[in-house]
Amino acid sequence: MERLRILVADDEEAIRKTLVGLCESLGHQVVAQARDGAEAVALAREASPDLILLDIRMPHMDGLEAARSISEHLFVPILIITAHTDADYIEEAADVGVFNYLVKPISGERLSAAISTARARFTDLLHLREELGDVKEALAARKLIERAKGILMRDMRIGEQEAYRWLKRASSHHNQKLAEIARRVVVLDGPGRA
Repeated sequence: MERLRILVADDEEAIRKTLVGLCESLGHQVVAQARDGAEAVALAREASPDLILLDIRMPHMDGLEAARSISEHLFVPILIITAHTDADYIEEAADVGVFNYLVKPISGERLSAAISTARARFTDLLHLREELGDVKEALAARKLIERAKGILMRDMRIGEQEAYRWLKRASSHHNQKLAEIARRVVVLDGPGRA
């Protein structure tokens, strides 16, 4: 298992120390400790941890509010650690995007399994985000190419296939991506003519 930088937040000092000890015994580094949700949010921004452990019931801001706030600014797996098995908490934790929900008391084995599961889910989510970004980029490029073909068809009075071949030749000649050539055609056309 890779060594992770972890933020631990629990308002009870004894539990916080136990969690820190468990994390360190698993080979991880605890980079920040918070006594309440608001402090956890601030420390998450400062420390940029690889993983966050949050108690659910803390003063000033509970763990779910803290998780929601952290998730708005930092893409990181968050585990909720609590003594409460209330279905509403579990459902809200899922809605917030928490990666795992552990019920106290926590053992090293259970924490290790939860961290491994959270990291695996997080890695899967990262890959999905990358793929989505690639798909969005490809769709934007396709739209740009279609628009450029339309401009060439109009201005050069040629068919769609000839316009596409023109873009491909220009792409090859200038050693640039097809989408970049299409963007240049669209930009040169100007906003008034398109």
